[in-house]
Amino acid sequence: MDDGADFPPAIARTDDVAPVPRRIRGYLAGRLVLDTTAALYVWEWPHYPQYYVPVADVRPDVLVDEGKHLSNRRGSMRVHGLRVGDAQRPGAAKVITQSPITALTGTVRIEWSGLDGWFEEDEQVFVHPRSPYVRVDALRSSRVVRVELNGVPLAETNSPVLLFETGLPTRYYVPRTDLRLENLVPSESVSECPYKGTTSGYYSAVVDGEVHQDVAWTYDFPTRQVLPIAGLVAFYQEKVTISVDGVAVTMPPARHAR
Repeated sequence: MDDGADFPPAIARTDDVAPVPRRIRGYLAGRLVLDTTAALYVWEWPHYPQYYVPVADVRPDVLVDEGKHLSNRRGSMRVHGLRVGDAQRPGAAKVITQSPITALTGTVRIEWSGLDGWFEEDEQVFVHPRSPYVRVDALRSSRVVRVELNGVPLAETNSPVLLFETGLPTRYYVPRTDLRLENLVPSESVSECPYKGTTSGYYSAVVDGEVHQDVAWTYDFPTRQVLPIAGLVAFYQEKVTISVDGVAVTMPPARHAR
């Protein structure tokens, strides 16, 4: 590899298309507006896909034709809004009328924020569809992880949990008892991840009187797939200095996530 990354890259390419083997449902204002077992994954960029759903599997009375046409490399499309009672999402749906990718003709691409809730089978999915090519593993370790900022220690542990996520750098989760809390203050920031859930807290670092915003985060109630990180705290390698067994962790120019 020539980008300095020490983790496996994502294998999907832009405009890849694959069938979704899961039932996908979407709700707006408490009403089921789409229900399909024939959705497609479409990678509009390599890191994660979007759902494209057959128009026949979307309630027709929810789609509001706005009379606008767009086109991109995936084809020609007609812009629709979504409406359920008083809930309106202008421009949230694009019906593909013709595409060089045959499977996409007759599908609709709905903005993630266009719906109040998305479900794979009976489990709600947040932020974006989960890629079928992404694996997330949370492994207990005895490696020594040390975290500093401008030479000031923020954490040190010999019992971290290492989180490996396809296409992303390793994240090092530290027990709260191994934090230097005198240099950390709680933050009200919140973020979501389709693979790990919703964060329960962030920390900012205070070093030499300067506040460094949101350098770390925690999941008290992560998804069951990554339960070992529950209650532990991870730091952005992009914002602090991390060493593992005395070797500094470097960050290549890559996409970042919590």
